[in-house]
Amino acid sequence: FSPGLLVVAGSFAAFRLLNRGLERLVPPPPSARRNRWKWRNIWTSLAHSVLSGGGALAGFYLHPELSKDLVGTHPPGAHSLVAVSVGYFLEDFVDMLCNQKLHQSWELLFHHSVVIVCFGIAVLLHQYVGFALVALLVEINSIFLHLRQILLMANLVHTTCYRLNSLINLGTYLVFRIATLAWMTHWLFLNRENVPPATYAVGTVGMAIMTPMNIILFYRLLRSDFFK
Repeated sequence: FSPGLLVVAGSFAAFRLLNRGLERLVPPPPSARRNRWKWRNIWTSLAHSVLSGGGALAGFYLHPELSKDLVGTHPPGAHSLVAVSVGYFLEDFVDMLCNQKLHQSWELLFHHSVVIVCFGIAVLLHQYVGFALVALLVEINSIFLHLRQILLMANLVHTTCYRLNSLINLGTYLVFRIATLAWMTHWLFLNRENVPPATYAVGTVGMAIMTPMNIILFYRLLRSDFFK
């Protein structure tokens, strides 16, 4: 039994409670009242992105040894942050499964399944915590992706705020999502001799799934916000 599982369970419960209380904290505007669960879901995702993206940056700043050893180094704070993210992705998986039709959410459910497996290995084995923390840098871009959805639901698409967020979203997408995933794929390739076959297979499959998904999403963002 891993103490990390307690953190996962606590995180799941905390994000579930946050999701339930968000409608009081951030009441949906009239344009979002037809889809209240999605309004709550996006704000919950935004809270996780701020926590995990900011936490990942802080982790590499406070523990520079993480960047030198992505496999064996596992400071308690970094390990807990990965466990908290597993709890969030489990909560979001359940939330979408209960409130959205499968044909509308299968891509994200698939994405979450891959992340839960990969991060779960890091939590249980106390290895690859640094690698998981690199993956959490992607959440810095997710902050602006979620803000974009909130502005869309609030019917603020024709505002300066939306346009500015679109530009920042695009820039952070290239730096913290595309470049980060490319670097992770490169790291896996270079370290294939030092990673156990089963773990290497999981990581390679994860990258093979995530990279095309993120390229497709990038194209959709460009088409929607800049080429429309």
